[in-house]
Amino acid sequence: MSKQGYEQIGVAMTCRSFEEYVKMFGLQQSELKIGAVLDVAAGGSSFTAEANERGYSAFAVDPRYGAGMEEWINEAKQEIDTSTAKLAKVKDHFDWSYYGSLENHRASREASIQRFAEHVHHNVTNHYIYGMLPELPFSDDQFSLVLCSHFMFLYADQFGHEFHIKAILELMRICKPGGQIRIYPLISLNWEPYPKLEELMDVISLYKGRAELIASDLPFIPKSSHYLKISM
Repeated sequence: MSKQGYEQIGVAMTCRSFEEYVKMFGLQQSELKIGAVLDVAAGGSSFTAEANERGYSAFAVDPRYGAGMEEWINEAKQEIDTSTAKLAKVKDHFDWSYYGSLENHRASREASIQRFAEHVHHNVTNHYIYGMLPELPFSDDQFSLVLCSHFMFLYADQFGHEFHIKAILELMRICKPGGQIRIYPLISLNWEPYPKLEELMDVISLYKGRAELIASDLPFIPKSSHYLKISM
């Protein structure tokens, strides 16, 4: 790569745990209890599985769900080898205070995809829905909390500004009045801040949302210390 950052072609599958979501989004039990929660572009993350085990009402949406999901899960497990090797090349740039080591980071990914797979086998039609931004298969005002981890701005070089506007407005459409949307991280794979974030926040304001940058409690990715919170 000519630029500094994490090497990735196409959109990678994400495999993160409930605890990682709690940290990155500053989630409180009271926020998870108030209504249905949606994980957008959820990939192989076990957040939905673990949240439902804890008694919350959580759902996940991703373009990989649906036919061929079993094959995709196997590919996701194999991809952990590839992603760990890529991360090893740039590991000195990352903050390891949460994971402790590259080996622990990998183990966390493996545990997450395994828990995801086990939950999918029993709940695929109920909790895992096929869909992709900027148009999601949900009704207006359906969710009290909408989360989007490691997708929206991470691939800024692959998706233009118009996509981001449409995607944000779609998340706002499906979020209930009084609900919240949280998005992390706010940088690209090249570790550069999304250049039109202020303009996007102005659009959110025009559509009656309140956007703020909130400090994240999951230090890891370089230059990524905040998440975007949108209050409806």
